[in-house]
Amino acid sequence: MNLKDFIRSIPDYPKKGILFRDITTLIKNENAFAETINQIIERSKKYNFTKIAAIESRGFVFASAVSFLLKKPFIMLRKKNKLPADVHSVDFELEYGTATIEVHKDSINKSDKVLIIDDLIATGGTAKAAAKLVEMSEGKVEAFIFVINLFDLNGSNQLKENGYKIENLIEFPGH
Repeated sequence: MNLKDFIRSIPDYPKKGILFRDITTLIKNENAFAETINQIIERSKKYNFTKIAAIESRGFVFASAVSFLLKKPFIMLRKKNKLPADVHSVDFELEYGTATIEVHKDSINKSDKVLIIDDLIATGGTAKAAAKLVEMSEGKVEAFIFVINLFDLNGSNQLKENGYKIENLIEFPGH
């Protein structure tokens, strides 16, 4: 099954000049969604991790299913002011703005090796912020798995240059 066939491309969203890769067409197809989860699990087998983290919100869709099937704890990396307890926070730049993500301070500890799952990597700002949250919590980023890599926006290369292991299921140009 070619997962690319299930990704809808929407021009000029959320702003002019952005070609948005829409995963809703993938997740609404039960066979494509199941294949995506199976491919993430297969790629995760080469890594030794104790927890799975995902970036709000589309990363939750994939990571929660993988977490359930692998029986690993699931850690939510959420947008600012969405978590009720004490948090670590990281501000970062997006392709089209700025944002903040947070994690509960008691979610990750020194002995944890964390697999971070997200739907897409573009410029890498969100992924680098996620890694920083794990490291602020004294955990180790074991690897990243993305459903989509927008290869010409260079985010995955930046992560690799910083020593992170990267996997992706499919690739598209960013524009």
